[in-house]
Amino acid sequence: MKGKIKYQYATKMWKHNSPGGWYFVSLPKTLSKEIRHNLKWQEEGWGRMKAFAQIGELTWETAIWFDTKMGTYILPIKSEIRKKTDIKINQKIDMNIWL
Repeated sequence: MKGKIKYQYATKMWKHNSPGGWYFVSLPKTLSKEIRHNLKWQEEGWGRMKAFAQIGELTWETAIWFDTKMGTYILPIKSEIRKKTDIKINQKIDMNIWL
């Protein structure tokens, strides 16, 4: 892993309610608060922070974004990842991310 700090959490995938909406997982608010407090300096435009994510055996390069309305970071789950992991909306997922 290229990221230095590992975070583990359980979450559920959800879909944004816009037409053709993206799929995301939200990081827990307490974890997001800790990350933002310690690593906000790494954020790029729109609260974007590079990351590596893992579901099961699948690891990929991605990013998290801070959503000010939700008060938490969100991580997009692309179609390729959904197919390879067979995760569904509202299914509990054990995630690892490295920042």
